[in-house]
Amino acid sequence: MLKGIPKILSPELLKVLCEMGHSDRLVIADGNFPAETMGKNAIVIRMDGHGTCEILEAILQLFPLDTYVEHPVNLMQVMPGDPVETPVWESYKEIVKKADERGAEAVGEIERFAFYEQAKTAYAIIATGESALYANIMLQKGVV
Repeated sequence: MLKGIPKILSPELLKVLCEMGHSDRLVIADGNFPAETMGKNAIVIRMDGHGTCEILEAILQLFPLDTYVEHPVNLMQVMPGDPVETPVWESYKEIVKKADERGAEAVGEIERFAFYEQAKTAYAIIATGESALYANIMLQKGVV
């Protein structure tokens, strides 16, 4: 056991977060995201039974966001014409505000298929049990 480490962060995930370098990307994926398909060249970590907000909050206690890009946090845009609501995005922005002085300004959006392409180059993908739609979030690591 370690002090000060959120209990939700497994040893495997802590190792991956430590291995990541500046500008590496991490995807926290909802339960519908094709994590294994997108993560063929990435490390896929299963966190079924956990939601994206609790994972994001724990990770951002340790994970510096990139200060050299406008949006080190990116969400998957809703497809035009899709009537889905995304209240989880407001929760993400509140969590990011606690971790980054840019607040919600650090959060951007990426078109769905462009998000998939970027996810294919991510260092790691966390597959969650999140049931909210369009709850995928990508973080770009900064420096300490």
